[in-house]
Amino acid sequence: MSIVELRQYTLHPGVRETLIELFEREFVIGQQAVGITVGGRFRDLDDPDRFVWLRAFPDMAHRRRALEAFYTGPVWREHRDAANATMVDSDNVLLLRGPGFIPPPGAGEVFATVCHPTVPAAFDAYAARHLGPGHALHRTEHAENDFPRLPVRTGEDARVWFGPAEPSPWPTRRLRLEPVTP
Repeated sequence: MSIVELRQYTLHPGVRETLIELFEREFVIGQQAVGITVGGRFRDLDDPDRFVWLRAFPDMAHRRRALEAFYTGPVWREHRDAANATMVDSDNVLLLRGPGFIPPPGAGEVFATVCHPTVPAAFDAYAARHLGPGHALHRTEHAENDFPRLPVRTGEDARVWFGPAEPSPWPTRRLRLEPVTP
């Protein structure tokens, strides 16, 4: 299991494709070069001004070192103004523990569910009945964010999985996502 960030960006109207092009051209390779595993990247099918993506790290110490290397490095310095100009909000980030997720080749639509269970044991029973290994189940990582330059949501306990499943009895948000293909 890795440390995974589920990042959901709200963008200025009409600039999602501009950010995706920049992201794919510069930021995927730039992050991989410092040891970050870039996972699935998605267009939110219900909001044309949202970009959703995942990145993973082996552990929290590696996360801190990799983020420091990327955000002080040449790729970010050269392209940060262009990236930031597309964004209204980049702070909607869940810090999770899980396997990460990359959609299978040719996937046309992917569902991601963000759930906030009130009883962890009851959720575990739900997951045992309705979620399999292919759902890539993630749980909130409660470690302190040791790279505060990039905020993460705190004070909540979330479960995130990918793919269709029976509705859970807890508050959820279901995302309909279209994979970005490089």
